[in-house]
Amino acid sequence: MDTITAKLDPRTRVGWLLLGFALGAFFDGIVLHQILQWHHLLSGLADPAGSDLRFQIMADGLFHLFMYVFAVAGTVLLVAARAAGRRDVTTTEILRLAFIGFGVWHLVDAIVFHWLLGLHRIKMNSHMPLPWDIGWLVIFGIVPLLLVLVLPNRGGPPAGASAALTSIVLLAGLAAGAGPLFNGAATSVIVFRAGMQPAAMMQAVQAADADLKWVDASGTIWGVDRVSWRGLMTLHARGALVVGTTPVIAGCLAWTDAAGASSRSYQQ
Repeated sequence: MDTITAKLDPRTRVGWLLLGFALGAFFDGIVLHQILQWHHLLSGLADPAGSDLRFQIMADGLFHLFMYVFAVAGTVLLVAARAAGRRDVTTTEILRLAFIGFGVWHLVDAIVFHWLLGLHRIKMNSHMPLPWDIGWLVIFGIVPLLLVLVLPNRGGPPAGASAALTSIVLLAGLAAGAGPLFNGAATSVIVFRAGMQPAAMMQAVQAADADLKWVDASGTIWGVDRVSWRGLMTLHARGALVVGTTPVIAGCLAWTDAAGASSRSYQQ
């Protein structure tokens, strides 16, 4: 680390590292867990937990809450350093420390959660998950760490660093938007609200002009043929909480097509 960064107050240094780490985790959680839904935090668990959607969503929420604590801790350290009258941190130092935290998160996620513990993989329904793991690690883990090496020792960030950061954001947006193309799923997954009667759920599916494929053991999660826009509105009007893999860009719940269908209790 350069001379200027080494002279930073330790609280400033750790604060920005924690914020970068938390941002990396939030980025993965938002894009992979919620927008693309290629996996959830504990998708790699054996059934019944592995295919229990409500359990998976709760685990994702706890994961985000834990990362929120990291972000708050980082912010508290930065405020404390500022209140103590420590020297201002430069934009380049902020970028360097944030990139380190962001990249380290993806290293930890790949090595620990993907490969050592097997809690999930980047794309759970892929027949070759390793290339997806490596590709995601290189783009969002290795590249930010390499950017740390090319940032200048003093002053503001060069145009190249700004362009690289913009490119990462654009790549993330394109990955989210192209998610349904990669999924190639022909099934819509419907989560009905708790307490609905099976007859009311079936009536909602029929009103949406969808063909039933399967129902999970809880009776509240149904798989149907891909629904239309009209069918999407009809389902929500009749008690659906979530409808995934719909005509909406970056449709949700696509990971359940391959991983969850075999565990369902009903097949039409």
